[in-house]
Amino acid sequence: MTTAEFRLPDLGEGLTSAELVSWRVDVGDTITLDQVIADVESAKALVELPSPSAGVVTELLVEPGATVPVGAPIIRITTAESADSAPPSVLVGYGPQASHSSRRRRNVPRTAHLDGETAPAHNRHMASAMTSSIRAPQATVFVTVDVTASMGLLAKLRNSAPFENVSVTPLTLAAKSLVAAIASSPEVNSTWDEKSGSSVRHPHVNLGIAVASDHGLLVPNVKDADTLSLLELARSIYELTATARAGRTDAQHLTGGTVTITNVGVFGVDGGVPLPNPGEAAILCLGAVNERPWVVDGSIEIRSVVTLSVTFDHRGIDGKQAAEFLSLVAAMLEDPGVLLAHL
Repeated sequence: MTTAEFRLPDLGEGLTSAELVSWRVDVGDTITLDQVIADVESAKALVELPSPSAGVVTELLVEPGATVPVGAPIIRITTAESADSAPPSVLVGYGPQASHSSRRRRNVPRTAHLDGETAPAHNRHMASAMTSSIRAPQATVFVTVDVTASMGLLAKLRNSAPFENVSVTPLTLAAKSLVAAIASSPEVNSTWDEKSGSSVRHPHVNLGIAVASDHGLLVPNVKDADTLSLLELARSIYELTATARAGRTDAQHLTGGTVTITNVGVFGVDGGVPLPNPGEAAILCLGAVNERPWVVDGSIEIRSVVTLSVTFDHRGIDGKQAAEFLSLVAAMLEDPGVLLAHL
């Protein structure tokens, strides 16, 4: 028999610590391989930690509510073999799951108060991430565009057989246009490397979708969005946002994003200046689509109009590049034929 320590694993790129929210087990419990033993919260999301081996819980080394550095021991388990020979643990998204233990979770309240209690870890990490983001020199460009043709296309798609039971929205077309425009503006899909003093362009687009959830703002990303058709992208965005709102996004989809889109239009807001995620060069903001008087061929008509903005890291993208990128996205939304020409 061997007593081994289980250390907090790496929860994602750049994350150095996490808060232990609750234990699913207690001292004396017999546990199985991959049984969920604890809930932890990182800057990205709530995740469940599976046991790296079967055995008996000997000691819980961390109290709920404590912030734990990656690599620090959190639990001791007496096993029939050493923990080194056990398979590596796999992190899964936080959500309702059957527990192997009937014991009540040992946890701490997740609500912030004004009496000096510590705020939830996600809010603290979000504040830290945004502070990190704003340290980069940033600028924003805006454009307001007539998207009447795109709204007509969306109506046709919703009534077509392939898109039956698929949520297709202005965000869907904007996301597809963003991804298509990156082919002409690859600097938008990059990361600034401090050591080399240059931008590192990503070979594929992992498109982040900003989602407001009960756990705060999450930005899960669609992997290899540049390889997806409009239908595939629509399905991926719908599934990703639904999973995020339910609090079940896995760690894989909360890391590795390369560029992000946010839709403030769903809140009735005309536009905004969002901050890029740390490590990303740009974020596209989609405002509300509203009917407005618009000049068309010298006459005033009522058209569907939207404001777009791109906030970008000025170290790797200059104003001309950002303006050209945004102009192309706008052109694709104004005339879906332009989008088709770039696919």
